[in-house]
Amino acid sequence: MKKLRIDILSDVVCPWCFIGYTRLEKVLGQLSADKQLQPEIHWHPFELNPTLPAGGEILNQHLQTKYQMTAKQRRQSQQKLTELGNELGIDFQFTADMRIYNTRKAHQLMMWAARSQQQTSFQKALFLAYFQEGKAMDDTDILLDIAVAQGLDRRDCQRVLADPGWSSAVVQTEQQWLEAGIQAVPAMIIEQHILLCGARPITELHQTIDGLADTLPSLH
Repeated sequence: MKKLRIDILSDVVCPWCFIGYTRLEKVLGQLSADKQLQPEIHWHPFELNPTLPAGGEILNQHLQTKYQMTAKQRRQSQQKLTELGNELGIDFQFTADMRIYNTRKAHQLMMWAARSQQQTSFQKALFLAYFQEGKAMDDTDILLDIAVAQGLDRRDCQRVLADPGWSSAVVQTEQQWLEAGIQAVPAMIIEQHILLCGARPITELHQTIDGLADTLPSLH
């Protein structure tokens, strides 16, 4: 077997992050057996909207204010995302009353989940809860329920959310990535030296990882 490290910067309310990871997952499913790969995925925080107040705001209003998107542009963008999602088995549910949230708490729990190697299952559950079920990503009880369903301990998670040190850790980690030149997500860093920005096509991911696999040392 060959260990393959992949670092992913993302935000749970970023639809392109959901698409980008799902494409990667499919490629890894294709290549892991053929190339004897043992993927190690490490998730890192990147808040798109760290200043949003509790309860967030209506997504369409947010897109209009932050990105100056017209109603037509929003519809076209969400239709494109829906179509791309359908190709991957993602059922995006963009509704008129869909909200976007501050995700600091989710990132605190994501950092904690690294200790028990449960980041990826937790991240996928968050994506599904937000984009398919419309769950509030800043609601403590909702986040705790999702975490527990993925095998995390509720009391540990409660302590993480109550500890300002974990909130500071998220901010400090994000600042380090910004200083390293990461300005948008998703961003994937493969084997700590290949940077892929944006939701890359499956063919590109396949070619990149396939070519790299032959250079990796075997585990003994």
